[in-house]
Amino acid sequence: MAWSFISNVATKGISFIITLILARLLSPEDYGLIGICTIVIAVTGSFVDCGFTSALIRKQDTDEVDYCTTFYLNMFMSVIIYTLIFFLAPYIALYFKQPAVTSLTRVLSLCLIFDSFSIVQNAQLTKKIDFKTKTKIALISSLISGCIGVLMAFMKFGTWALVAQIVSNSIFTSVLMFSYNKWLPKLLFSMRVFKEFFSYGWKLLASGLIDTIWNQLNQVVIGRYYSAEVLGQYSRGQQFSTLFSSNLTSVVRSVSYPSLSALQNDNARLKIGFRKVIQTTMLISFVCMFGLAAISKPLLFVLIGEKWMPAAEYLSVICLYMVLYPLNAINLNMLQVKGRSDLFLKLEIIKKIISILPIVLGIFVSIWWMLWSRILTSIVSYFLNSYYSKKLFGYSTREQIADIMSSMIISGVMAIIVYALSFVHISYYILLPIQILVGASLTIGLCLMFKNEPYFELRSIAISKLAALKR
Repeated sequence: MAWSFISNVATKGISFIITLILARLLSPEDYGLIGICTIVIAVTGSFVDCGFTSALIRKQDTDEVDYCTTFYLNMFMSVIIYTLIFFLAPYIALYFKQPAVTSLTRVLSLCLIFDSFSIVQNAQLTKKIDFKTKTKIALISSLISGCIGVLMAFMKFGTWALVAQIVSNSIFTSVLMFSYNKWLPKLLFSMRVFKEFFSYGWKLLASGLIDTIWNQLNQVVIGRYYSAEVLGQYSRGQQFSTLFSSNLTSVVRSVSYPSLSALQNDNARLKIGFRKVIQTTMLISFVCMFGLAAISKPLLFVLIGEKWMPAAEYLSVICLYMVLYPLNAINLNMLQVKGRSDLFLKLEIIKKIISILPIVLGIFVSIWWMLWSRILTSIVSYFLNSYYSKKLFGYSTREQIADIMSSMIISGVMAIIVYALSFVHISYYILLPIQILVGASLTIGLCLMFKNEPYFELRSIAISKLAALKR
């Protein structure tokens, strides 16, 4: 967990700094055009893996045939999908009324091929819980690709600077995976392995595809019915929200999945482990997301400038529905641990039917109705996701809510007080550090006052790690 956290903080930190530089050099429209391209890549990228990576990690006696079969399937699928995107790119550009999207999509989609080379290596490192090596690879790739993007932005390449950053990161990641992991595929392929993995993975593929399409529909609606500039502002707000929600979820899921999979047949221990994961994760999520919503305007003004202030308004609402993202994702993770990919798919279908409401509101009313209604769908999704946690290993929704309620109240009180400070008429450059300092002090003080269990758990871990470093 420590190495996975360091990896996300360091790599996202580097990417964040690069983003701050690029956001000052590029326009919202540049980011909007990239946002359109990434919609296509996000949706089609689900087909490359076909759910095989999850099957590899979950299987406890994997051999060379398993790895090689997965590797060649990933390569084959990536080439097929890239070919389709190449020929469909002009029609995508026509739909969004942005001619530049044709060439941008064709180049950016090369990431699908480059990424396919490292999927198996990534699964091997995850299976071994070797996040130290993954951290090194991610850091080096992020740093080099970030420098390339900034250099091209200074040279006035505009949108292509972002393309170069994304594609070069994919290339360097794949090269370093082969360099560090020392695994090369052999000429092995098994239809038995294919059928075994596909019978488990196709449901995850379908679930992931449905989830990805629905997540991208917000951007599709904004890009199609509003403008590239509005999409750029929304994308920037969305990106800031993922600094905590998505990255926190990525850390927890990547570590907890292989670890808890080893306990899949011991419900008592599984519940204990899962309960700790939820308590500590949601304390961090509530504090970070509520706090980010409270300081969104001064934060974006100071970091990327006044031209991005509309993004700050989107960010404050996005944080309110993204705060439950880790909780939803972790509950779904447990269905995979238990091997219930059928329930995973069933839940995704039900939730996406419910999620039609925000899309309709975005098309026919306004972007704000779309964003606010997502708070409601996020809450409903949680109750659906947590329902099976009780059935599968006895951890009910009521127990989960009781375990996180203290953290939610503490974070909510902190955020309200911090937001109230924004009504003081002082420079954002002075206001922002004051809000951060007050928010941190309030959080620690309230956790101590109410004896918040997850806080003491996290504090003891941090103290033990610092003591180990000193030794």
